[in-house]
Amino acid sequence: MKKKIIVTGGDGRFAKILKKHNKDLNLFFFSKKKLDILNFKSIESVFRKFNPKIVIHCAGLSRPMILHEKKISKSIDLNIIGTANIVKACEKYKIKLIYFSTAYVYEGTIGNYKESDPVKPFNNYGFSKLGGECSVSMYKNSLILRIQMTEKPFQYKKAYSNVKSNFLYHEDLVNLLPKLLNEKGILNIGGKTQSIYSFAKKSNPDVVSIRAKKNNKLPFNQTMNLNKLNEILKKN
Repeated sequence: MKKKIIVTGGDGRFAKILKKHNKDLNLFFFSKKKLDILNFKSIESVFRKFNPKIVIHCAGLSRPMILHEKKISKSIDLNIIGTANIVKACEKYKIKLIYFSTAYVYEGTIGNYKESDPVKPFNNYGFSKLGGECSVSMYKNSLILRIQMTEKPFQYKKAYSNVKSNFLYHEDLVNLLPKLLNEKGILNIGGKTQSIYSFAKKSNPDVVSIRAKKNNKLPFNQTMNLNKLNEILKKN
């Protein structure tokens, strides 16, 4: 019998793709109305009723990025406090936790970041996800995924040709997830190292190439070292 897995943020962008394309996992999706990560009793109620073996924690605040600068209380609540509540509940009920973090916890200047490298977020979104990581790291039965992913096809009209990344699509991560369930610790998740424009062009031929300027305060090299991920995939 397949392990019962709860997915928080069940009406979010990735969860919708996971629900549509999943073939291998026994998943139960919970939106905010059914599982409020800011309400510990709500979390406990769901965990007791469904008795999952794993929780994939996708709920939180991501885009638009400006929200993390203008509404830091909301960012703190959803990405730090909400995640801490999930951790406490998982620890109480002895449930494996898989936390969706971001590559934005890295500074984004030199690239090829390993999981063991120092972290230094370049914006508030990165800080909020790193705050979540801190609580997850205290719970040993957990896996932190530092992910670079986006929707397919590429959603924007323009893409940077001088910013390097490891972007992959939601669908790619759906295929990877079943192979990662037994892992613990921290794991970089991404695709081929390339410019954002090169990545975008493959799914959106009309995307226009632009160059980021130094005063944009962007991470010009977001690339991560994926050796650890590749070793896991070789075994599977």
